[in-house]
Amino acid sequence: MSEPIGTFCLVLHSHLPWLAHHGSWPVGEEWLYQAWANSYLPVVELLQRFADEGVEDVLTLGVTPVLAAQLDDPYCLRGLHDWLGNWQLRARYAAVRWRQDDPLLKDLAASEHRASEQALTAFETQWRHGFSPVLRRFVDAGTIELLGGPATHPFQPLLDPRIRDYALRLGLTDTRIRIGRQPEGIWAPECGYAPGMESTYAAAGVQRFLVDGPSLRGDTAAARTVGDSDVVCFGRDLEVTYRVWSPRAGYPGHADYRDFHTYDHPSGLKPSRVTGKHIEPWDKAPYDPQRAAVAIEAHADDFVDTVVRRLRGLPENSLVVAAYDTELFGHWWHEGPAWLEAVLRKLPDAGVRVTTLKGALDAGHLGTRVDLPASSWGSGKDWRVWDGEQVADLVAAGADLQRDLLSVMGTFTTTARDAAADQLVREALLALSSDWAFMVTKDSAADYARRRAKVHTERFGELAGLLRLGHADRALARASELSAEDYLFGHLDARKLPSGCLAYP
Repeated sequence: MSEPIGTFCLVLHSHLPWLAHHGSWPVGEEWLYQAWANSYLPVVELLQRFADEGVEDVLTLGVTPVLAAQLDDPYCLRGLHDWLGNWQLRARYAAVRWRQDDPLLKDLAASEHRASEQALTAFETQWRHGFSPVLRRFVDAGTIELLGGPATHPFQPLLDPRIRDYALRLGLTDTRIRIGRQPEGIWAPECGYAPGMESTYAAAGVQRFLVDGPSLRGDTAAARTVGDSDVVCFGRDLEVTYRVWSPRAGYPGHADYRDFHTYDHPSGLKPSRVTGKHIEPWDKAPYDPQRAAVAIEAHADDFVDTVVRRLRGLPENSLVVAAYDTELFGHWWHEGPAWLEAVLRKLPDAGVRVTTLKGALDAGHLGTRVDLPASSWGSGKDWRVWDGEQVADLVAAGADLQRDLLSVMGTFTTTARDAAADQLVREALLALSSDWAFMVTKDSAADYARRRAKVHTERFGELAGLLRLGHADRALARASELSAEDYLFGHLDARKLPSGCLAYP
């Protein structure tokens, strides 16, 4: 084989906030189960095909600790099993309801039934003990590189350095417990960065992380060491990444793809194709898988051509990193997993090396050092989504919560582990999730997001008050009640927070 024209890295970021026990529809557990069935199961099947062929370094997969906790949780596992069974029943109902309608709808109902049956079989034979055993096989085989992250996906620049360090080490430890090794790289939540954070990363053993392309002024053709550290950042190539999904355009909006927003409400299925940008839901054409298959092939070829043109326009043997939310593939974009596999198979035939972030470093894609600015991958590429006027109240509440947390833990003198203190920290970390501010700023289930931030802040305050007053028994009883809903990271130890997390390896 001739020397590749350059290197391509696909990075997928898998994340949902803690949803278990916090509502079901339209936001809550339903969100988790839809993403699980439509994105996580298909992406695992894709990876399994590559693994069966012995292919290594297919892609870099980020899985946030808070998502991993849900995908391993017995309550969530039972919930998904029920959801998949309900999906099958809804498909049967649609088959009866649509049998006198357009033949495409009749075929769609049959297709939905087959898909639900396949998902049930995959879940019952591979996933009954959770995601971690499934994921570990791909890590051990070298099929993927796994990225970790801070425990509950907080926007790190807004955290007190002590809490930032604690959340990061807690998340890294959680991944090590689940997978058997600590990840060397992380997906920094929201690609949020503040100057100096590389020191926190280096101290925790993090060797590489992601930033958005503008943080490097678009110079993303190589990884770069950050500041005076040996920690490496990779920049997302927006010219290539936005070819798939940009703020205004992208493949998923093509007329022949399945429309995400149009439901047949009696069955809960999505029977329509996009048809056109300004077509009312009731006027949209029925979904046609054959038309969609043609679009998948065309868009896979277009993306490969885009990568090749980009690499040829860069210095010889450069790097392109494209990064997306995993949930785009299957959940938001029904055809996404098929497109993804087509691209990963076509790129090597086009002379492009496909590998992981670690593989890119091994291939020599390391440039000069850089001083990064404060940045994110959100609107404006600054912090406005998580620190803007619309969420000023959430930011202020988060700052107050952090001060209270450090105050309480600073006076907590017990040498024994305390379940009430552990739950106090757990509720604090859940309140500080970046998702709540994002959802408010973007007006995406904003009421739910505000309610979740408020609930966890109030639970934290209740426990903090009891602990300050010395009501240990009452605090323990209340913590036991709260843990029925919010019990993730069972290894979380509040005693490690005031000591600067020195007890974490």
